[in-house]
Amino acid sequence: MKQLGLGGRTISGAALIGLALIAGCASPAPQAPARAPQRADTGLDRMERLTLAANRCWFKSRDPAFAAYSLAPELSSFSGKPRFLLVPKGRLEARPLLVVEGQRGSSEVSTYGPLLASPLRARLEADIDRWRSGSSSCDA
Repeated sequence: MKQLGLGGRTISGAALIGLALIAGCASPAPQAPARAPQRADTGLDRMERLTLAANRCWFKSRDPAFAAYSLAPELSSFSGKPRFLLVPKGRLEARPLLVVEGQRGSSEVSTYGPLLASPLRARLEADIDRWRSGSSSCDA
């Protein structure tokens, strides 16, 4: 076995390799900062924002275009599709006139219902698109 001189001492090549390995283990390798675990996108946060904006802009503002309707939030959906509905005023059990529905894991928001065949269509779509993009403005 080959011997190396080191400060008056003799160390074998195998021992030198062992020391190098131990020294390598002594200094920890840099680690990436720990990230918080990512929450699954259920669409709930997005639909909560849209529902609050619709309530504030269409109903609390007493907008005459929405006087004949009521807002019926259904955000606790077990289908993974939180949504809100526009129904005839005071008739929350009635068939929805507009459904605004979020999708799990997607920024897509689906809208359907008979109000989309009415003169309100352009206003509904513009408001929902604006709110979906992050604006909370009531201005069309």
